[in-house]
Amino acid sequence: MLTKTHKKYLNFGIKLTIVGLAFWFIYSKVSNQKNLLEFKDLINSVDDTLIFGTVAIVLVLMFCNWFFEIVKWQYIIRDVQKISFWTATKSLFCGLTWAIFTPNRIGEYGGRILLLKPDNRARGAVLMGVGLFAQLVLTSVFGALGIAWFVSTFLDTPSSVQFGIWVLAIIYGLAFVLLYFNVHWIDYLVGKVRFMKTIQSFFDVLRDVTTNQLWNVLLLSLIRFIIFTSQYVILMVVILPELSLLPMVMMIFILFFVQSALPTMDIFDFSVRSFVASNLYGYITTQDIAVMAIVSFIWFVNLILPAFIGSVFVLNVNYFGDNNS
Repeated sequence: MLTKTHKKYLNFGIKLTIVGLAFWFIYSKVSNQKNLLEFKDLINSVDDTLIFGTVAIVLVLMFCNWFFEIVKWQYIIRDVQKISFWTATKSLFCGLTWAIFTPNRIGEYGGRILLLKPDNRARGAVLMGVGLFAQLVLTSVFGALGIAWFVSTFLDTPSSVQFGIWVLAIIYGLAFVLLYFNVHWIDYLVGKVRFMKTIQSFFDVLRDVTTNQLWNVLLLSLIRFIIFTSQYVILMVVILPELSLLPMVMMIFILFFVQSALPTMDIFDFSVRSFVASNLYGYITTQDIAVMAIVSFIWFVNLILPAFIGSVFVLNVNYFGDNNS
């Protein structure tokens, strides 16, 4: 039997192995002279003005993306504590800074709720989880459909197997939707676990979340999903114009799905993203380095750049008191 310490080290070892293999894969691709020459020729064929314009659009979309997340955070937390748009902004970017150094972005919870009143932080973390779960629902639904499409398109499988995979994908997606619109079940389940009964009172806030609120949060999450999907599409249309739109978008959905399942940290996430994207897009393009460059750039714009912005707010947080005074 594995002890808690053994499991901790095993988990760390798995994460380290994934990141290490991903780095090795990227190095092998980038050090390939043929790949480098193809990428250089590809970039040289694109007009400089078009490249700079595309980068500007992706940056603007990054701010749009986080604008809607700020609105969502301000909305979902309002019954616990009303916060201004500026406070919600500082809260969000603090969370992004904390997330970059913690596994699976768990630090985002601690960073974001610090700007709430101390008595509201636990319930705020629970409601923040609802907002993040809404994003996961979309990633899971579209990702499952993308995988079903991938199997049907690129793998030589019998029609009966393809049909079964489509059915499983739909059931999988609907299960997430069902759980999302019944988040109060989580409060019930927490109450049934003996060692969690002491914190059940914090989960009681889920009973007050209405279906209308859940729809609004899901809508804001969908807008964000469309925005960061568009960032990939825009860059790929410019750099890899030979790609058809449907395969391009479906691969993006699968990429999001796999990213959400793999244990890693934002600071190393570009290696895993590049590894997954290069293997996925290998079915529709030979431009490995171009795909990795696109994925790495969006990783930097959407996660690393906001984390640097958030570091300014992190320095002004009172870690031992009320940040609302």
